Amino acid sequence: MPRNNDPNQQTGEDMARARARTSIDVRTVRDYLYGGRAEWNTHSKVAQAMIQDPVFDKSQIYFMTRSERYKRALAMTSRIFELQEQQKLSAHESAIAVMLLDESVPMNLHAIAFEPVFRLQGSKYLIERYGKLIANRGILGCYLQTELGHGTNVSQLETTATYIPETQEFVINSPTLTSRKWWIGALAKTATHGVVQAKLILPGNKDLGPHLFFVQLRSLEDHRLLSGILLGDIGPKAMGGFPATDNGYAIFDHVKIPRENMLSHFAQVTAEGKYIQPPHAKLSYSGMLYIRSNMITSGGWTMAKAATVAIRYATVRRQGNKSDGLERQTITYPSVHCRLFLVLSHAYVFIQLGRNLTKAFTVMSTQVASGDTTMLAEMHATTAGLKILVTTTGIQDVEVARRSMGGHGYSAFAGLGRIYAEYLPSASYEGDNYVLDGQVVRAALKSYKNLLSAKDPSASLLSPSSYYLRLLLGEPVKSLSLTDASWKDPAVALLLLEWRAALVVQDLVRNQNKPDASANQRVSKAVSEAFVAAQVVKMIRELDLPAKDRHVVVELYRLYLLSTVETSLVDLLSFGLIGASEETNDPTGSLRMEIAELCLTLLPNVIGLSDAFGLTDWELDSALGVYDGRVYESLWNRVHAEPLNRSEIPAGYEEYIRPMLQRGQRLASSKL
Repeated sequence: MPRNNDPNQQTGEDMARARARTSIDVRTVRDYLYGGRAEWNTHSKVAQAMIQDPVFDKSQIYFMTRSERYKRALAMTSRIFELQEQQKLSAHESAIAVMLLDESVPMNLHAIAFEPVFRLQGSKYLIERYGKLIANRGILGCYLQTELGHGTNVSQLETTATYIPETQEFVINSPTLTSRKWWIGALAKTATHGVVQAKLILPGNKDLGPHLFFVQLRSLEDHRLLSGILLGDIGPKAMGGFPATDNGYAIFDHVKIPRENMLSHFAQVTAEGKYIQPPHAKLSYSGMLYIRSNMITSGGWTMAKAATVAIRYATVRRQGNKSDGLERQTITYPSVHCRLFLVLSHAYVFIQLGRNLTKAFTVMSTQVASGDTTMLAEMHATTAGLKILVTTTGIQDVEVARRSMGGHGYSAFAGLGRIYAEYLPSASYEGDNYVLDGQVVRAALKSYKNLLSAKDPSASLLSPSSYYLRLLLGEPVKSLSLTDASWKDPAVALLLLEWRAALVVQDLVRNQNKPDASANQRVSKAVSEAFVAAQVVKMIRELDLPAKDRHVVVELYRLYLLSTVETSLVDLLSFGLIGASEETNDPTGSLRMEIAELCLTLLPNVIGLSDAFGLTDWELDSALGVYDGRVYESLWNRVHAEPLNRSEIPAGYEEYIRPMLQRGQRLASSKL
């Protein structure tokens, strides 16, 4: 006889049982994800302080206007820097606090775009004069690159900076409608200063291409615009995304700035107007490289939020076939868990990969500051490829997670709709993904040609991002006959993905006069996925965790590798890299079965693996992702904040609803 149960109480019990089944030590894996216990403690300390502070309350955000959201964002960031002074928070702790905000606030652009570029590119004079002001938010900055007519194609920006030797000034000007700076975060209402990307024009009308200039936008006394500058907001964004950020436009009408305001750590203009070239033509793009490198980690944490919410909800949501009076937990359906566990694996990979890339960028910045540009080209190729891969994957993953939650996933209170709306533009800012594909391809072709044209070709000539090309130096590729056991070895997946990358590059070279329509996308994806796969295998080899924890995390990494192989099957089969085995005529069946078995193996630990992200209910802000699993109670409590529920009879009843009803009743009772 079916037992009676309270579904809301059942959800709490289901979550508790799921945690009890977890075999990993969540704290140990959490420390691994954060890069150590000390970093987790710092994160937790900052998060707990913000949870207890009413300024960071999230209960009303879905019912606020855009203007109210902007003002709230200002209040929150102001509070962070107030606490920094009062409680002596470190710069790192303050950065964590800004990262934890649920809004993409205007001051984010100061920290991730304006200040790093200023410090990397600014002269000693500029840094000495403005460095402390910038560090302490005595001025607020933004990064003015994109224009109405040009974005990713930086070389064709139209804003000009014309040097006048007689006055030793640059004149910043917006000569056309399409030269208006556009999409610039924090520009419309917040920033007082900006780093402006503009074409350097020297005497004789010599166009030296885009360079960077430090420009004051507003008075530090009353925040009014300076003479010759017109700024404004570009309006609401798609799906209501980024409501608290004042993305703006700028028009410069012959605005004069002193010669010293050119960011001249590398490229310089003398008093007479002579140009001193930088050691590398792409040095002015280092700001973009910094932002792209940080996008890898932030993308991983975006996936982590999506995975945590969806996995928690699927663990307690019961639908379908009954057993012992209870419907089945949706997490147990392969159609659900095979989707969500991939999102989980992506999060783990990109969080770790992003941390490694940030370290590499720090090393590169130190080298560049001393004039060594040897890492610049490699960092450019790597960050371009990974930016494409992480944003494309992240956008897809957030939507996959939301859909897995069924109808309730469409509620704003589920939390993933807002994450999706705010992550979606990452596919086009800091370089449109389809345009960046071309940059990845150019780097791959250059490595290919340099390798094969060398007098003594060897793998030592290759960088980490092109190391897969070494395979072309050996024996011609042969079809691999793979058994069930083959998929247990991560090196097999890596070898397949590296061969795929090498062969798609070789194929593009051989057919460059008649490339197919998707050639750039296929090459870019293959090259980037081979690089990531190599990093994942390295993570596995270097993974320093207790045996039981290590085994589970390795299985998650193997899932990433095998799922990447699965999405690459068109190329792998086209090049004949996988052949039929003696066991079966289907060369891909064993791969799919291994993925299914891996998911079942991981099933008992997915709550633990997602708990290891350390995300509080405040950080997730999701009725369906609450830690205790009581999702129905949480969702029910949320709806009471809806303003429509404040009155029994809605506004508009007398004016619209009642006349409609009366009209309909009159017509229904009238004779035909």
